[in-house]
Amino acid sequence: MTLASNPASHPVVWLHHADQHLGLVPTLGGSVAAWQMDHAASPEGRLNLWRPWDGAAADLYQMASFAMVPWSNRISGGGFAQGGQFHPMQPNRAGEPYPIHGDGWLQPWDGRQVADDTLEMSLRSDRFQGNPYDYEAVQTFRLVPGGLDQQVLVRHLGTEPMPYGLGLHPWFLRTPRTRISAPVASVWLCGDDPIPVRETADFPPGWDLNAGISAHGDLIDNAYTGWGGTAQIDWPEWGVRLQAHMPDFAQDGGAAQHYCLIYRPPQGSAFCFEPITQPIDAFHLPGQPGLRVLAKGEALRLSVQWRFGPLAAA
Repeated sequence: MTLASNPASHPVVWLHHADQHLGLVPTLGGSVAAWQMDHAASPEGRLNLWRPWDGAAADLYQMASFAMVPWSNRISGGGFAQGGQFHPMQPNRAGEPYPIHGDGWLQPWDGRQVADDTLEMSLRSDRFQGNPYDYEAVQTFRLVPGGLDQQVLVRHLGTEPMPYGLGLHPWFLRTPRTRISAPVASVWLCGDDPIPVRETADFPPGWDLNAGISAHGDLIDNAYTGWGGTAQIDWPEWGVRLQAHMPDFAQDGGAAQHYCLIYRPPQGSAFCFEPITQPIDAFHLPGQPGLRVLAKGEALRLSVQWRFGPLAAA
């Protein structure tokens, strides 16, 4: 798919390498416009591995992907407490009652090509819109034969320690037979809104990623715990399988547990599989699962290796 004319204020920076095409939009939340692979059977000779941006919408939910930093998903309770101090937080998206997905996606990043196969974006954020976070972040995208290596790193620059989390928010097109599978231990169920109330290994029908689920069905907007760090998305109509591998993410070298999130809306052309370092509203769950309290100068890193190939040969 060829992107429509791009607003002059948000140009797409393209990387063409290893029979792939990656478009980044640094000034629009450090987001991704498209990730495509050469595909002879596709009408345009390219296949979109992530749902592409139309080149016009300024809504980050219409991008192919964006990073979630310095936390992922929602924070309830009007904020959170750290070190005996309560930090108020405000909703940051129209129609959302809670602050969501951090604040990196709401700010312009600086982008540059650092190698023939690599693009990098960086952000310096200091208490954006009154948030308590002072940090720097770097996203790295490297096209390799058969896929994409993606990394997000955040480094705390504030004086007082703060809890951090990271995530990736890619959107995938869904064909009638698209399926997602991943090894997981349990899922967090929600009440009347997307805030978790109970963790269970008794998956609702059609929710068990271990057995594989359809990309179509009732709403899922839930985090899974005990993710094994691998996943696959199958498009039988295209004959393509995309695999994700999330190595142990690290707080300056220390390994931690994996989480992932599925967003499967009942309608629309796309769904999300999100590698994350903490479940929804971890700030208010017992033990703050997945969050990492960083002192000044300490860093948290999330890396994902995406690999595609023929479905029949997988």
